[in-house]
Amino acid sequence: MSLNNVIPANLIDKSWGRTTDWVKELKSNEVFVFGDNEAHIHGAGAAKQAMRFGAKHGQQISEQTYGIPTKDVKIKYTLSLNKIKKHVNQFIEYARQHPNKIFLVTEIGCGLAGLKYNDIAPMFKEAIDIKNIHLPKKFWDILLER
Repeated sequence: MSLNNVIPANLIDKSWGRTTDWVKELKSNEVFVFGDNEAHIHGAGAAKQAMRFGAKHGQQISEQTYGIPTKDVKIKYTLSLNKIKKHVNQFIEYARQHPNKIFLVTEIGCGLAGLKYNDIAPMFKEAIDIKNIHLPKKFWDILLER
């Protein structure tokens, strides 16, 4: 099934944003959004990639990166879905307050944190109509099914 068969017509335009499968570079107004830990130690996965875009150990936000915690401060346990949802809500509010930035969200929580797309994607329901938040295709597929 093509993506156009899944996405409502009102979302197929320049306002609909989708993060590419692998972000290799950022434009000056783009922000790389990745799964983080509560200590903001960016040692593996997309968090490690975020270091290429300016992420700094001990910081959740930099000029071109934003970490959404999915692991605890000791990087031992995955956070509860309720706690991750609170972090997602904080991110969505931050993105609303920065409309001049484009936020490229990766598949947070679905890699090293070990969560399922069906657990994480619905947390971004409030972001569907926010033009500067671009979500991964797998998240869009789940969000648009509901």
